[in-house]
Amino acid sequence: MQEKTVETKVKIYTFDELENGYQHLLNKAKEQVNKAYAPYSGFQVGAAVELENGEIFTGNNQENAAYPSGLCAERVAMFYANANYPNVAVKTLAIAAFTSGKFLPNPVTPCGSCRQVLLETESRFGKDIPVLLYGTEEVYLIENVKQLLPLCFEKSSLNK
Repeated sequence: MQEKTVETKVKIYTFDELENGYQHLLNKAKEQVNKAYAPYSGFQVGAAVELENGEIFTGNNQENAAYPSGLCAERVAMFYANANYPNVAVKTLAIAAFTSGKFLPNPVTPCGSCRQVLLETESRFGKDIPVLLYGTEEVYLIENVKQLLPLCFEKSSLNK
């Protein structure tokens, strides 16, 4: 038998410790929670994707009474960005969550489906996508999507 250890590296900051560009992108994600359609869960999520060309695309979660027909904020923003600029790599992704009238103190991570979509985008361009996860008490900076999905299923998994 062998054993393998899988680790995820997370840098933890306060919002004020972040560089201005990261603060700006997180603020864009935070603005999006107010536009989320979350009548069932009451859990509003906003996301902002910055592309290498400087364009920023935002999204929010869109729920539906016929679960799981809704879509998470991360995928809304990523698909929107990729639909408009299919040949431009993603520079950074920021995510913020809001419930019961306030932002959460600790960051929320993307769901498994979102992680898989984010990984595909990272692999598609062959470039790491740093992920910023907002909390009022701390902000996580994760250097790439593979850190969120270390034992991942990707294109190379399909090779025989």
